Amino acid sequence: MLTDKEMLQIAERFIKKIVAKNIETMIIPNATLNKPYGNIYFFNSKKHILKGDPTAALVGSGPFIVEKEMGRVVNFGSLGTLEDKIKAYENGTMKRSLDRYWYPDEDRFDYK
Repeated sequence: MLTDKEMLQIAERFIKKIVAKNIETMIIPNATLNKPYGNIYFFNSKKHILKGDPTAALVGSGPFIVEKEMGRVVNFGSLGTLEDKIKAYENGTMKRSLDRYWYPDEDRFDYK
């Protein structure tokens, strides 16, 4: 079982993995949702979050879960509502995608 600090470290690694190296990013403060199975994180560019610059907003920066049990990241993507994404995750009906899951220990993406 991972701690909140360990899950946050994985979340930060994941963001660095999926965003261009020249863009400074950050997790949105006070927006993390704590669930029994893990934490849901929201992120964007640092410039957008701290300065409110709409031109610096990242396209496709949807929320994701870091699972408490093993640290696997579940990428929700940016299409649809958060409520629908959480519901699909919780009832096991998320659509398959080659980059849906990221395994940080192996640094690989998979569809399951």
